Amino acid sequence: MSQIRYLLDENLAALYRTEFGKREPTMIVWKIGDPGVPPKGTSDPKILCWCEEQGFVLVTNNRKSMPDHLSEHLATGRHIPGIIELNPKMGIGETIEELALIWEASDPNEYQDTILYLPLT
Repeated sequence: MSQIRYLLDENLAALYRTEFGKREPTMIVWKIGDPGVPPKGTSDPKILCWCEEQGFVLVTNNRKSMPDHLSEHLATGRHIPGIIELNPKMGIGETIEELALIWEASDPNEYQDTILYLPLT
């Protein structure tokens, strides 16, 4: 079982978390706005700091500005467990399968300080 924990960006449909629960109930998947995580409207740089401090991989569809935010985050000497960028051409089912595969087969530090773009293949 993986130790990877996912934080879903607030702009992702709640259906993602529902489908994760069906696919793998032991997977830890939180969403921006949940109790104990950054509230909706939190800036991306603050979300990256929270992910670093709490050990969560950020799952987002923010392909435009997230690379710059990550560069700025790393330039200050900080780190992040990773960012996974979703592909808008992939359906929810296909995306869930890809993320479950990453969760099942990856080391928790494998994506540190990187952005992984889906699909894997």
